Amino acid sequence: MDRSKIFIALADANQRKRIKQILTKEGYLVTGEAEDGPSALRQIRALSPDIVIAEAELPGMGGLEVAKIIAEDHLAPVLLVASSWQSDFIQKARESWVFALVSRPVQAANLIPAVESAMLNFRKIVQLEEEVNKLKETLETRKLVERAKGILMETLGLSEAEAFRRIQKQSMDKCTSMKSIAEAIILAHELQQPR
Repeated sequence: MDRSKIFIALADANQRKRIKQILTKEGYLVTGEAEDGPSALRQIRALSPDIVIAEAELPGMGGLEVAKIIAEDHLAPVLLVASSWQSDFIQKARESWVFALVSRPVQAANLIPAVESAMLNFRKIVQLEEEVNKLKETLETRKLVERAKGILMETLGLSEAEAFRRIQKQSMDKCTSMKSIAEAIILAHELQQPR
């Protein structure tokens, strides 16, 4: 089993110890602990855990603020431990990209499923972001190749298929991407245009 690395940020040492015992008993690896927000952030950046368990009322910097920073930097999913569940708190948790909420007292029966679902959902989001970035890159390449084809068709009198084959051949001959070839064609064309 690949042991998931967990970071615990709770002010109370006894609670940290109890949660650590629950997690290690279930096979998780607790890689770090902190009792306040600023030191938690420093350690999280250094340790790159798979998930962060933080309490809402962390000294120095609240758990929601820590969660927001962690989410903005795509460091790890955050599971928030809280003692109260007012609707405004739940809304703030959503805005801070908290992946799971667990209320006190923390029990293995609610902690472990929350940890697993938070990590799974975070992995899904990371995967979707990667797919979106690939699609954006593909679309950008396609736009550049279309523009470069248009330039070759206009300046050299080639058909669309011939222009595409020329870009493709240059890409293979130069061992570079079609995007790079298209960018070079566009740049060369722009440099030749009178200002």
